[in-house]
Amino acid sequence: MTVPVAIVGAGQAGLSVSWLLKREGIEHVLLEASTTAHEWTDRRWDSFTLVTPNWHCRLPGYAYEGDDPDGFMDREEVARWLAGYAASFDPPVREHTAVTSLAEREGGGFVLTLLGPDGDELLEAEHVVLATGGYHLPIVPPFAAAIDPTIAQVHSADYRNPDQLPEGEVLVVGSGQSGAQIAEDLHLAGRSVHLALGDAPRVARFYRGRDCMTWLADMGLYETPVQQYPGGRAAREKTNHYVTGRDGGRDIDLRRFAADGMRLYGLMSDAEGTRLSFEPTVATALDAADAVYNSICRDIDAYIEREGIDAPPGGRYEPVWTPDHEPRVLDLAEAGVSSIVWAIGYRPDYRWVRVGVFDGSGAPTHTRGVTSVPGLYFLGLPWMHTWGSGRFAGIARDAEHVFGCIVGAHRPAPVDR
Repeated sequence: MTVPVAIVGAGQAGLSVSWLLKREGIEHVLLEASTTAHEWTDRRWDSFTLVTPNWHCRLPGYAYEGDDPDGFMDREEVARWLAGYAASFDPPVREHTAVTSLAEREGGGFVLTLLGPDGDELLEAEHVVLATGGYHLPIVPPFAAAIDPTIAQVHSADYRNPDQLPEGEVLVVGSGQSGAQIAEDLHLAGRSVHLALGDAPRVARFYRGRDCMTWLADMGLYETPVQQYPGGRAAREKTNHYVTGRDGGRDIDLRRFAADGMRLYGLMSDAEGTRLSFEPTVATALDAADAVYNSICRDIDAYIEREGIDAPPGGRYEPVWTPDHEPRVLDLAEAGVSSIVWAIGYRPDYRWVRVGVFDGSGAPTHTRGVTSVPGLYFLGLPWMHTWGSGRFAGIARDAEHVFGCIVGAHRPAPVDR
């Protein structure tokens, strides 16, 4: 079987480019190893909500039209919204069809090996869009294998709710968006929580009368190309700011959690049996996160003043708790900790892509999703082009760029007269 375009992955990114291709009348197929947009039901915890306002949710030919544009959809609402998108244009999707190999075809184009309900199959395509995202393999540190087997271990990808974990106290490792929100989920459920901090920054939920992300959108932050962003392409490696959309949206303040009884630790460095070791980085991590929080507020202040906007007065965050010591060791048995939630992220897995478009770390190399191999594209990666690329707000722009490259290859060159 041969098609002009094959899209791998039927999440929001794959659906977006499919919508554009279908509008143009370009034949294509959308290949999905599971079900359309399954990530929103299979890899999100029960209380999950978006951290970006609902008005950010806009894809080609489709936008949020509910009655709460400044609210935050929960997991099930996002899944229904995306199901509505797919239903609106009936994409040519083949579910339960995994791509196990992608290789270049002699003379140009690509050969994909598929594994579907009827077994293996070969598919040839002139163009391939890899829209599988960048979060493939959950990261667990090597020393996790040395932890006492009586301690339950679960990655954030598989966490659903506090009742899933055995009775006892819980250690959450990682303070990015997932770790901070899961720690809050457990804390609000009355579980005793220990939290090992990473270096994630944080941001205010609301400031001077509006959601901070609405201010940042007006300031053009989500549209600034990565090359022009402070730090340049290194920004692609940065952890997202922790905040929550739960219960209408609020700050996540780890100092407040500590004042309420949550125990904070620095970077986890080793484990053996029930004994865990940590670096003395609690104060440094909290101070750095608060510095980013206040820096963003100052940037918003400057924008308000520059544009002459009438807004309520601002302010600065002042710490509500400071550590009086830095715990270096935690004995899980002595503390009554029965489970660990690993929330230290994911790594990409493109071993099935047998095309030379990756750097030494296995990350894809591209410019706005366009690789050095003609006809091969990426879509839906964080910081693919701008800060908005990994969010609903930026996917349409990225999809239109990739789509334009595909369409340009299909249209005949103009004839000089």
